[in-house]
Amino acid sequence: MDEGRRILSTAERLDWLRLIRSENVGPRTFNRLLERFGSAAAALDALPDLAKRGGLRRAVAIGSKAAAERELAAAERAGARLIATLEPGYPRWLAATEDAPPLLAVIGNASLLAKPMVAMVGARNASLNGRNFARKLAADLGRAGMVVASGMARGIDTAAHYGALASGTVAVLAGGADVIYPPENDGLWREIIQTGAVISEMPVGTAPQASYFPRRNRIISGLSLGVVVVEANARSGSLITARFAADQGREVFAVPGSPMDPRAAGPNDLIRNGATLTESAEDVLAVLSDLLRHPLGEGETAQYRGTAAGLPDPIEDARTRAQILELLGPAPVMVDEIIRQCQLSPSVVSWVLLELELAGRLDRHPGNKVALLVG
Repeated sequence: MDEGRRILSTAERLDWLRLIRSENVGPRTFNRLLERFGSAAAALDALPDLAKRGGLRRAVAIGSKAAAERELAAAERAGARLIATLEPGYPRWLAATEDAPPLLAVIGNASLLAKPMVAMVGARNASLNGRNFARKLAADLGRAGMVVASGMARGIDTAAHYGALASGTVAVLAGGADVIYPPENDGLWREIIQTGAVISEMPVGTAPQASYFPRRNRIISGLSLGVVVVEANARSGSLITARFAADQGREVFAVPGSPMDPRAAGPNDLIRNGATLTESAEDVLAVLSDLLRHPLGEGETAQYRGTAAGLPDPIEDARTRAQILELLGPAPVMVDEIIRQCQLSPSVVSWVLLELELAGRLDRHPGNKVALLVG
């Protein structure tokens, strides 16, 4: 077992599932709650008071034990296992990101998640040349020992998965891991789970929705040492994945194309802004060789011992909340700047922001920025 990692008990897994399925609890909030209270069970007990103190005027919706038991049973029927961030099977590179899903549903060969990965993404309406290139690049990367991750979308994603089938590929889905999308990739999904893995942060049976795809994209980049973009127009979702990669400290690679083809606009612009021009697997491996020799630092595995014995005094809490609310607005601001302006301790500011978040009044942004939700 990996040092510092452990297997959750059945009761803990249910509590983790209940907490992440609770209202206004996303991955970042989940981690802050566990850091604060030490366990999901203690965080669940504290949620009603925290949300009320943050300004929620009704009872916060907390994931029920019965619903969590049903979700676990459904996952088992679908052939999926749920892996938590602190468990040994969870992908290390993804665990190092600030918004890693607390639980991942995995169907197939979960051992692939421990291997070094490269993500490949691109246009759904990809050209024949683009698809052929993606398939060859994925096969070459696979032969070099890399696992290829993608989103199982039409076009480049599909070609990349097929190219990497023999060596191992990971498909990250926007819906449940058992929900095949697009439907014509039914055969591909079945081939992937034989030798590779399909993963998702969503409950099994969940149909994909438009808002789920950007969340899926940050998992694709988070799994990987780098992201290769092959054909993408200027507004492609593949560029969202590339931005996530840059924010997560990953390498960005782009395959150049003709300026006459709108599908080359995205990769060409990425190259113009510092992405590695990529014409072969060697271009990718040359950049990643140092990372392969010295894997991405992930820090110590979180132990979640808890830091608070109880809630702050409500009168003082109200004063500090008013002070912090005065500095917040719809435009994101750095948390460090709030601390400087308020002259309050980081722990006090963190506590108030957590209350506001659980009340549905605060939004977290990359780079440790927060914004007030208006309306």
